[in-house]
Amino acid sequence: MIPLRDRNPTRRTPVVTIGLIVACFVAFAIELSVTAGGGDEALGRFFEQWGAVPAAITRDLEHGDYFSHATLGMFTSMFLHAGWLHILGNMLFLWIFGNNVEDRLGRIPFLIFYLVGGIAAALAQVVIDPHSTVPLVGASGAIAAALGAYIVLFPGARILSLVFLGFFYQLLEVPAVIILGFWFVLQLVSGFAALGPETAQGGVAFFAHIGGFALGVVVGLLLRVVGAGAERHGPASASMG
Repeated sequence: MIPLRDRNPTRRTPVVTIGLIVACFVAFAIELSVTAGGGDEALGRFFEQWGAVPAAITRDLEHGDYFSHATLGMFTSMFLHAGWLHILGNMLFLWIFGNNVEDRLGRIPFLIFYLVGGIAAALAQVVIDPHSTVPLVGASGAIAAALGAYIVLFPGARILSLVFLGFFYQLLEVPAVIILGFWFVLQLVSGFAALGPETAQGGVAFFAHIGGFALGVVVGLLLRVVGAGAERHGPASASMG
């Protein structure tokens, strides 16, 4: 299933979501210029410098160097992508699901949530594979946090999706809980299947997705609890006679 858009309108323009998408495309344009100037080897060095390298992060954290270039990579890696399919897929998910979470949280809280989600996602992958020298790049961990919050806050939202049935496909409106629940189960299955010596050889950082999604679910649940409490203890009307 490939989500195309949701039936969940926002109350205001998702300025932060748009800004994040623009920032990712600007970073991708820089990557293209690096590749044009030095080829794939230059791009590989660029990813090593600005991506999140688990082995380097592990080393610096163990030495108490919490604000090193390696740990900075957990932030900068959120804006880098490994190719056109990578960035287009991520930006589609960010646009569909991020705007509603931004609308619910507010602009600045959403930006903080997104960045913290991306860092938490990177740390989850570092914990699973602490000695990998393969740079992590991509916004998918931060976006996974938005997906986790979305599935809690808007489980019944209808998502227009391209559903493949063998050699055929159909456009269907599917509840968010099914689309995102299926996506998360797929990450779990793929993540545990990839555990082992081959984990450090590159590929999809499934545990970054899992970590980001889990954080988003927790934040979404907290928002629902706070919202329910506010409704129960709202101001009561009084009349005088």
